[in-house]
Amino acid sequence: MRMRIGMALFLVAVLTGTSTGAQQAVPADPAGLAKGVIEQQIAAFLNDDAATAYSFASPEIKSVFPDPERFFEMVKKSYGPVYRPGNYAFGRNQVSPDGTVAFQEVLISAPDGKDWAVYYELKRQKDGNFAINGVRIKRETSSQGI
Repeated sequence: MRMRIGMALFLVAVLTGTSTGAQQAVPADPAGLAKGVIEQQIAAFLNDDAATAYSFASPEIKSVFPDPERFFEMVKKSYGPVYRPGNYAFGRNQVSPDGTVAFQEVLISAPDGKDWAVYYELKRQKDGNFAINGVRIKRETSSQGI
């Protein structure tokens, strides 16, 4: 019985990284983190949740749009396909060598049938999370759909 308990504690320590040896930090996948932020913001737009959508904006964006309502109105007016995407898929991505900046392409088929290429710039914040620092949108006239 003691052997089973000891083995269970050992396995828990190994799996959670709390063994008596030095802990090694497992670096998070920056591209995956960036995609997660974008997906969460799109979900907030689809749910008309201005506060949550705004929470994913970088401090630089928040300095230009100091409250969630102004930010939300800007997105509705200038980034309609991002605000109300039909279907979307992640395209190419690139992360700076130091992992502080991520660029992510998102291909969007808007509800009106038009295709768009959206380019996100995300900056890593002091807490380690990414925040969206800019978005460029381009009408994708050569797209064959997603």
